[in-house]
Amino acid sequence: MKNIFRIFAVVVVLSALTSQSAMAGNDERRGTTGASELLINPWARNTGWGGVNVANVRGLSSMFSNVAGLAFVNNIEVGYTNTMLYGGKSGLTSGASINSFGVGIRIFERGVAGVYVMAMSFGDIDVTRYDSPEGGANGTFSPSYMNINVAYAHSFTNTIHGAVTFKVVTESTDNVSASGLGIDAGIQYVTGEDDELKFGIALKNWGPSMKFSGTGLSLQMINTAGNNFTVETRAAEMELPTCLNIGLSYDFLFEKWDQRLTLAAAFTSNAFLRDNYTVGFEYSLLNMFQLRAGYIMQPGLWSGSPATANNGICAGASVDVPFGKEDSNMGLTIDYSYQSASPMRGTHSIGASFRF
Repeated sequence: MKNIFRIFAVVVVLSALTSQSAMAGNDERRGTTGASELLINPWARNTGWGGVNVANVRGLSSMFSNVAGLAFVNNIEVGYTNTMLYGGKSGLTSGASINSFGVGIRIFERGVAGVYVMAMSFGDIDVTRYDSPEGGANGTFSPSYMNINVAYAHSFTNTIHGAVTFKVVTESTDNVSASGLGIDAGIQYVTGEDDELKFGIALKNWGPSMKFSGTGLSLQMINTAGNNFTVETRAAEMELPTCLNIGLSYDFLFEKWDQRLTLAAAFTSNAFLRDNYTVGFEYSLLNMFQLRAGYIMQPGLWSGSPATANNGICAGASVDVPFGKEDSNMGLTIDYSYQSASPMRGTHSIGASFRF
């Protein structure tokens, strides 16, 4: 009972810290934040059911949804995922993709350290000018977004697990760039005779504002006297897309063929976007095959005015191939997910992870 009170206390504190931002998460503030890529889940194992696994996410992929799940890395886990956004090269984004790579290592009996890098690219984009707004004659440029995350997770007891992530965010073109720092924090609580009931809460992307700078913000001009001078545009500061994730899950366990059915629900309070409500399920057979699906709901979704592209139905699957002895945790996992992205084409993710 004391542990439950502790969890509720954490929920109250984190909610109070973010209440001002959460209350401001309305249409008037949409588009005013920076580093929106921090809201894109790059792991196929999560996106297959809409990132609803805030309470029960485990391993390396937890470093996005709820970093507290990193505490369940047994020894070493290495993972990679490639995401083709909105149809990839055949879609509206002309080759936008995300590559994510991470490593989790148990360094203490109850402590796990992790690092993951998310790199987002957009392909080649035509340079446009005031005298050639259609581009095509001025070459191309390739924007790049990257964030580097370093995390530490700790198991305080067998039922309470917490973690914190420090991240560096960079966005750049050939002549303009911005960088910033952010923090994630999460906690998970596990209870029940077979650990079937789980709670999770995560505060994400809290940190100081970012600001663009570079030669791209200046313009060389000549005045009427024939003198050269430089006009520089002042870039406005932009806040990180802070959000609060709260999740709940329950496992229905069946002895025959080691079957498991997990039902999960999550709520995301966004400071600069509409809030999300997500429900989903995952079915596991023989601890080797998993099927999952979810549904992401936003205010205005059914009226035709969603706030973000990735909404509605999502689905995915995983195959776990164990190595070594029967009681060994070593293995290879291959994950795939699909997310609908109305009105654009869907997002596909495929990844693999190794456990040593």
